[in-house]
Amino acid sequence: MADFLHAIGIAGAILLPVVLLILVLSITAVKRGEASMGHGPAAHHEAAAAATPAAATKAAGGKLIPRRSMISWMTLAWAAFSASMLAAATATGRFMFPNVLFEPPPTFKAGLPDELQTGIVDERFKQRFGVWLVKDNDVVTGALGIYALSTVCTHLGCTPNWLDGEQKFKCPCHGSGYYKNGINFEGPTPRPLERFAIRLADDGQILVDKSLKFQYEKGEWSNPQSFLKV
Repeated sequence: MADFLHAIGIAGAILLPVVLLILVLSITAVKRGEASMGHGPAAHHEAAAAATPAAATKAAGGKLIPRRSMISWMTLAWAAFSASMLAAATATGRFMFPNVLFEPPPTFKAGLPDELQTGIVDERFKQRFGVWLVKDNDVVTGALGIYALSTVCTHLGCTPNWLDGEQKFKCPCHGSGYYKNGINFEGPTPRPLERFAIRLADDGQILVDKSLKFQYEKGEWSNPQSFLKV
């Protein structure tokens, strides 16, 4: 309800000045039209005060305003009114159709564990889900398994790149570097990459849950949900 009233207020704020402008322009155009046709009080006074018909004709000719000028004023007024109506309709439509941010679901399936190669960083889910999958020995337990690393740099939120030739994640923005296991070792980043929860779904596929994060510096990588043994 508050949003609706806000939209109405915006529409009113747009329309009111334009309506007043149209009113002023219309009155001005009418008065100038009357003056040009000699129907106004000033025109009658000037006609009565004129000494000769020639002087009256000259005075009237000096104040004559073409009909085309009056039509131009009215056209301008209606154009302003139409623009204001369009702006008001846009403001109302903005309320009726609010912005909706469509994000990928927090959980997704990443195939079978056997599809991942040991020691290889899987980048298939980097663009859509912001996740790297790595099948390697766990830095905490030493066991072989799979972990899901966040692709968000812990310095200022940039997206690092995996450099296979150098076996490291490298941030192109400020030079932060991370080992394959996510531990930081160079650059300004203050801490390792974060892990997401990972487990096997009922159909045997890898299920990654981005709603649960685990930080190494807090000892959360020892949580069984942060690592999938294979």
